[in-house]
Amino acid sequence: MRNLKAVDTDAEYGAVPGSVHVQVTFTSPSGDRRSGCVEETTATARVRLPEPLGGRELVVDNGTVFTADGAKPPALRMCGRLGCHPPATGCTPASYDQALIAAGAPMHTYRDAEHCDGRWLVLDFSWRTGPACGSDDGDPACSSRLGDRWFFRAEPSGWKPVFESAAGGCGAVRRQVPEFPVALCAELAPLSAALHPSHPPASAPPTAGGSSAPTATAR
Repeated sequence: MRNLKAVDTDAEYGAVPGSVHVQVTFTSPSGDRRSGCVEETTATARVRLPEPLGGRELVVDNGTVFTADGAKPPALRMCGRLGCHPPATGCTPASYDQALIAAGAPMHTYRDAEHCDGRWLVLDFSWRTGPACGSDDGDPACSSRLGDRWFFRAEPSGWKPVFESAAGGCGAVRRQVPEFPVALCAELAPLSAALHPSHPPASAPPTAGGSSAPTATAR
């Protein structure tokens, strides 16, 4: 790769309050490893801003964000998916969004119910699925959805998933996490089979004697 450079693009595309945008560019043989360029090394591109960065965030290539807040100068701290100042772990909508990310929830997921005491959390969530639909609320395609239920424990880094189950009550979760508080799970109703489908493993192929091995699933 050649011609590595970094450019402040705010002057060309317009500045966004609170941030500075830098674009890193280079030329390359389009990933052609047959060219012989197969080793990796670190390279540096320098860019001079028209004024000090100060308290603004640095956005590189529109996707990677850095902040000086919490970093030792002259270093910057890279921000995560929840921004440069993630929400404190607790019973708040922003904190529930962090829990959804930790559980790997699909895009466009919305929360159905939360049971939280600040240290433990039960989160029911669902997402639209099925064929595309219009504005007809009576169309089954418009109401088709799947869902899930996860149990979390508060950690310094945020909500940490500890168990997943569609069962109601406390039996399933307390068998795996005995310290989970009864107050948060005693009144849980089981998720319906339609909302939380089961996908048992396929049956084993027939043996030479014509019989197949039995399979069993449990939830």
